[in-house]
Amino acid sequence: MRTLKALGLALVLSASTATIASAATEMRCSHQLPPAHHIAKVVDRWAAEVEKLSDGEIDVQVFGADSLVKANDNIISVAKGDIECAFSLNFQWGKTLPLMNVTLGPYTMSSIDAWKKWPTSDAAKLLEEKLEDKGVHNIVWMFQTNTSVFTTKGRFLKAPADFQGIKMRGLNKAFDSGLTAMGASTVAMPGSEVYQALATGTIDAAVTDVAAGYSRKYYEVQDHFTVVPVLAAYLHGYVNPSWYAGLSGKSKAAIEQAGIEAAGWALEASQEAAAAAPKQLEEKGVQVYIATDEENAALKAVMKPAFDAEFAKETGEDGAKLLELIEKLQ
Repeated sequence: MRTLKALGLALVLSASTATIASAATEMRCSHQLPPAHHIAKVVDRWAAEVEKLSDGEIDVQVFGADSLVKANDNIISVAKGDIECAFSLNFQWGKTLPLMNVTLGPYTMSSIDAWKKWPTSDAAKLLEEKLEDKGVHNIVWMFQTNTSVFTTKGRFLKAPADFQGIKMRGLNKAFDSGLTAMGASTVAMPGSEVYQALATGTIDAAVTDVAAGYSRKYYEVQDHFTVVPVLAAYLHGYVNPSWYAGLSGKSKAAIEQAGIEAAGWALEASQEAAAAAPKQLEEKGVQVYIATDEENAALKAVMKPAFDAEFAKETGEDGAKLLELIEKLQ
């Protein structure tokens, strides 16, 4: 009889444990970055922190490298509630929310001190309000780069005239207007598609984060890399608002705290990756050139007016206000 009681108690406890385990809220998060990318590693660390701080109330499942949802479909998938969470690069908002392109302004926000202030800034709060209007709730800002590379074969792209007649990977209409002003034609595509496009000759050249040039193995299909602080980009994480509203206070607090911590981790990881990448690329046998102040000034003189005009056209008064808020961070 005692054995049967013990067995019954064990079954009850087992069932209770299973119920508790199954009560964890599923949080599927999609992103486009390859596993070796420094920010992909920060996303994984962020996911573990959310689970820890929520005491297991949230089960974060990260799907990188376009393995769950393609990069260009992440935003709509979260807004519709098909998945709970995703990460996108700011320029992937395109025409849906062109304000997100503000840091792509050539040489607009290259200050690391400004990025340290970004997550809690009025500029970030303005964008968070606009993101909410578009159907997603922002949860984390992850600085990715303020150091880019122009990549090509056979020669460096270091002066406006060098871009004449080449076909290259672009980012979106506002940023690409600067490339067009120098004589290039552009094709906007996510980073996950660029390697193949370069390998097949669909495009001649690319612009990307200097660290991504290494982690995405562009050195296998390009041999000249010009390092330029031409743009600043960030990956941001966001969730479906209805899903978020249904979380407990503890889970919401866990997501908020993990987001604050991850913003710092991303800044550290990005600076380390940017510092290491030029040498890593050279070790792969490609030529790396650091643009001079004079060369950067010449690029800025052509690119920035074109970007400014397009950004103003796309964003109006909101864009002007956002630029003022960013100026206060510098």
